[in-house]
Amino acid sequence: MGHAAEPGARMPRWLPRAMVLALALIAVFQLGSWAFHQLTGLLINVLIAFFLALAVEPAVSWMAARGVRRGLGTFLVFLGVFVTAAGFVTLLGSMLAGQIITIVEDFPDYLDSVINWVNAHFHTELRRVDVQEGLLRSDWLRDYVQNSATGVLDVSAQVLGGLFQLLTVGLFSFYFAADGPRLRRTVCSLLPPARQAEVLRAWEIAVNKTGGYLYSRGLMALISGLAHFVLLEVLEVPYAPVLAVWVGLVSQFIPTIGTYLAGALPMLIAFTVDPWYALWVLTFVVFYQQFENYVLQPKLTSRTVDIHPAVAFGSVVAGTALLGAVGALIAIPAIATLQAFLGAYVKRYDVTDDPRVHGHRGPGGGPGLLLRVRGLWARRPDTTRPRVEDAGS
Repeated sequence: MGHAAEPGARMPRWLPRAMVLALALIAVFQLGSWAFHQLTGLLINVLIAFFLALAVEPAVSWMAARGVRRGLGTFLVFLGVFVTAAGFVTLLGSMLAGQIITIVEDFPDYLDSVINWVNAHFHTELRRVDVQEGLLRSDWLRDYVQNSATGVLDVSAQVLGGLFQLLTVGLFSFYFAADGPRLRRTVCSLLPPARQAEVLRAWEIAVNKTGGYLYSRGLMALISGLAHFVLLEVLEVPYAPVLAVWVGLVSQFIPTIGTYLAGALPMLIAFTVDPWYALWVLTFVVFYQQFENYVLQPKLTSRTVDIHPAVAFGSVVAGTALLGAVGALIAIPAIATLQAFLGAYVKRYDVTDDPRVHGHRGPGGGPGLLLRVRGLWARRPDTTRPRVEDAGS
């Protein structure tokens, strides 16, 4: 039989405090989780700005060593990048607008050629007037026009949001690069001397690895641009230099979808020259992308950031799963920095002289496959010479 609770028994003194503490911890956790989700966009922008600051750090430090103030040096670097990007976008926009006008003006001729080809191969009697009336009276065209009209505000809001995000990243990256020494002093002031040396070493490694990654991307952009320039020149596609620069930059510095964006514009311009040229451009883009993915990119990436191609590919996949396109862009320099920093704390030993380590049979490990085949061939009975019994009979 259990004992009944005594009427005069009171609640332990620690229980109310424990309940209040547990509720307070739950409230703090919920508040922190809500704040983290609300600030995720800002944290991602700060992360992008930090890696951009690491990328321009060598140029800013080079100018600072020659008497230029870091603020002015950072401003000059960002001004050069901005002027280059603005000039390229302006030239590309004017080119694209001119080509769109050409496509609209020549659309009847393209439509006539397509209709003539269909009538010749399928024995039909299509006319351009009938096709145009069918397109103008179609429901999908009406729905598309209505959706486009209602989506103008959404597109405008997205453009403004993108500009604000770009401004945020630019300001943070400018402050990180201009006040790099002050930021490092602030971080080191919170740590003991032994930890300060480790932080400064990790910072230097991050600068080197990020610069190496951007170097590899820039080199691949140059190779891609030259290859596509040769193709576009052979096909006599207009604006070949600008299109080549577009393909090189977009395919290398916009992760995941950059390849498709880069190849779409040259295909559109090639279509204005000859529809078959667009097919040639598409075929070349697909084959070059396979060559870059399996031959060029693993070698260049592994050399410049000193990581294995499989690790580079895995880091991009993991970065994409965690942070999307931003994670894919910064995954390789981040993993290379972490690998180089941890390599100083991993003790390494001399590798034993074992044939299994070298991938072949060494001395004393037995004959190789070729030597064993030769030995068996030497011991094979010679059927071309008569045997002793036959000779004596």
